[in-house]
Amino acid sequence: MDIKDLDTHSFIPGLSVDNVIFGFHNNQLKVLLLQCKDQKHWMLPGGYILRDEAVDSAAERVLSDRTGLKKVFLQQFSVFGDPSRSKERLTKGLMKSMDLDLELNRWFLQRFITIGYYALVEFEKVTPVPDPLSVSCEWFEIDQLPPLIFDHKLIITDALTAMRQHLHFQPIGLNLLPASFPLKSLQSIYETILGKKLDRPNFNRKMLSLGILEKKEKQFTGAAHKAPFLYSFRKKEYYKLLKEGIGEAF
Repeated sequence: MDIKDLDTHSFIPGLSVDNVIFGFHNNQLKVLLLQCKDQKHWMLPGGYILRDEAVDSAAERVLSDRTGLKKVFLQQFSVFGDPSRSKERLTKGLMKSMDLDLELNRWFLQRFITIGYYALVEFEKVTPVPDPLSVSCEWFEIDQLPPLIFDHKLIITDALTAMRQHLHFQPIGLNLLPASFPLKSLQSIYETILGKKLDRPNFNRKMLSLGILEKKEKQFTGAAHKAPFLYSFRKKEYYKLLKEGIGEAF
């Protein structure tokens, strides 16, 4: 749907969703962002909630439109409603860059409350697609973010905090990693989310003791004696354990 086709009769006024879409690549946690048409700012993939649409369905629609994926992990984590979160001057500049008539589209300037979701996707399966408000859709490392509009940096920070709290009760590693992976990659995810380094032998010992990993063939690197083993999740055991909680934090 083109943004110019939307009006206040199409969606719920003053309410939106914003998705923090996380991927994992080259041992780095990444977030998917859109470049605004002013080419100065970036923003989270988001959108409006149609009047006949469930809130979760709106977030799922935005996620699918931006990544090309369906049925991936998506978790609502917070609501952002500070009256100062929308900056009128910035919004007017964005509207100008989109060639939107200010008088006909004044709904853009109203106060918006947004519902935050975070999504966990397999990096290699994503086909980033910009929306009508943007010129590109790209991945950024979580610690090297570009200038973001409004409170989108706060939303990303709060999404990381939520993931940290959910780490032992949600299938975070399962959704971010490919079918087979070295333990080092799983450890990198935990370290990024927890914001601290973990002792490798202790991490490996704990993860292997949970009974949720299956050892595969060695990873080919040209040096077989140094190549790490690959692992995959035993999904049935993994989900069973998550219902009980993985246990004490690392």
